[in-house]
Amino acid sequence: QVQLVESGGGSVQAGGSLRLSCAASGYGYSSKCMGWFRQAPGQEREGVATIGSDGITRYATSVKGRFTISKDNAENTLYLQMNILKPEDTAMYYCAAAGWGCIAPILAGDFGAWGQGTQVTVSS
Repeated sequence: QVQLVESGGGSVQAGGSLRLSCAASGYGYSSKCMGWFRQAPGQEREGVATIGSDGITRYATSVKGRFTISKDNAENTLYLQMNILKPEDTAMYYCAAAGWGCIAPILAGDFGAWGQGTQVTVSS
C-alpha cells in the first residue's frame, strides 16, 4: 500500500508560482502512475497531470504550458511546479497513485491511493 503526503500549498497572487511536493512510501512507488488532481468547493475532482514510470507526462488542457509534473525516484517524491497561477487554479490539490500505467483521459476513478491534500489559493 502506498502512503502519500502532500506539502507546498499556500496563498499566492495571480501570476505567481508554487511547487507542490508529494512524499510517497510503501511498496512499488516507482512502478506506478502518479498524478495530481484538484478539487474546488462544489466541483468534481479534476485531473491535473500524470507521469508514468516511463516518464511520459500528460496534462489537463487548462494547465498545459503553466504546470510541470516531475518525480524523483531516488527520493520517492512527486512534484508539481505551478507557474503563472490564476484565481481559477484555487483548489485543494491531491497526489494520487495508480496500480497500473497512466492512461488518458486523467480520471480519479483510476487511482487507488490518495494523499490528504494541500490547499492552493490564488488571489487576483
